[in-house]
Amino acid sequence: RNSSAASDVYKRQLPLELIMKFKLVERTDYILDACEGRRVLHLGCTNWPYTQDAIDKNMLLHFEIERRASEVYGLDFDQAGIDVLQTAGSKNLYQGDLERLEEMADIGTFDVVVAGEMIEHLNNPGLFLKGVKRFLRPDSRLLITTINAYGASRIIQYFLRGKGGFIEPVHPDHVAYYSYSTIKLLIGRAGFVLDDFCYYDIGPEHRPYNRRIGNWFSDFCCFFAPQMADGVIAMCKLGDEDK
Repeated sequence: RNSSAASDVYKRQLPLELIMKFKLVERTDYILDACEGRRVLHLGCTNWPYTQDAIDKNMLLHFEIERRASEVYGLDFDQAGIDVLQTAGSKNLYQGDLERLEEMADIGTFDVVVAGEMIEHLNNPGLFLKGVKRFLRPDSRLLITTINAYGASRIIQYFLRGKGGFIEPVHPDHVAYYSYSTIKLLIGRAGFVLDDFCYYDIGPEHRPYNRRIGNWFSDFCCFFAPQMADGVIAMCKLGDEDK
């Protein structure tokens, strides 16, 4: 009993991240569960230039959110992608710059703002985090998903095909990759706090297009160490100063 009590005291003295285990989830399922029955703003909603291809394959996330949320607005920088979505029947779509959200029309506040796979494209993520606050209430949540800096599938690709560091498995439009520590610091500087954090699997949308060895290596690593998963999810809420 004494040993157990001492262990409990020791755990309470440690930072939360040292004694908790983050979940490994499927990205789309997590997003859709968060949007269920809620008023949602979906940032980067078109997935341009792959919009039509995603529609044809019934894999466009924006449509899935529309089926689960009570009301959905979409925002994207690419007008061409917005045109495709409008043709396909989507409404409440707006063109805008994610780093200049203060210039957008007033569309109210939302229960959930989804920023999926877009923060790694931004030159100034701090400007985005500052601007997105206009859409949030104290009880709202900002859901960020992005590439994991320590994803196993990219590590093995870099190891096998990196050519001494000259060739990286990096999307040509990505300017940064994030980890638990860096995204926590980034949102903290912008006045947000983490409400939940987890890692996401490669997912059914990407597995068919990856090399089999990459998928296998990622699954093997994640079995023992979820922190080597393909991406990260940060569920954020406004800090006390912005409430």
